[in-house]
Amino acid sequence: MLVLTRRLGESIRIGHEIKVVVVEIKGNQVRLGVAAPIETKVHRDEVYERIRKENLIAIKGVEKTDVKKLGEKLFKAKSISTSSTTKDQKAVEINKISDKES
Repeated sequence: MLVLTRRLGESIRIGHEIKVVVVEIKGNQVRLGVAAPIETKVHRDEVYERIRKENLIAIKGVEKTDVKKLGEKLFKAKSISTSSTTKDQKAVEINKISDKES
């Protein structure tokens, strides 16, 4: 683990796109500001761990065959969405696929 010392207003960079700034120091708490691309998810560690545990619980109930079926549905839906049909026709086709496979 890299350990750095920063003062109020100073920052560190992570790669080219992420900047972490010391915004406030109050007693034993330090407020940090994080500037990162919108597609970069930034969470406090305890929130990240809760999300990770919830995701693990959620996937335990999913069978490999369910994932394969979902992939097939997505593939069919994508092929419909790239065709020249209207938006309403596409929705009907996608619903037909879901109804057949349910």
